Amino acid sequence: MLFFQAEGKKRGLVGWVQNTKDGTVQGQLQGPSSKVSAMQEWLRTTGSPKSQITKAEFRNEKTIESLDHTDFRVIRP
Repeated sequence: MLFFQAEGKKRGLVGWVQNTKDGTVQGQLQGPSSKVSAMQEWLRTTGSPKSQITKAEFRNEKTIESLDHTDFRVIRP
């Protein structure tokens, strides 16, 4: 999770990420659409060193007027 957080910050994004009980990852990315798209591609193809990517889904994409977050954080259960 920390690698994901660091990558999001490096790309100038804000939002959150967390592991789920079923072993997947969920989160929210906010920032310029080009940076969000680049992060999505990174998640589809690379991910963190210990991740095993079998599928990447992105839902509820929309344009927002202002950011809901000020940083990129890891949510722990």
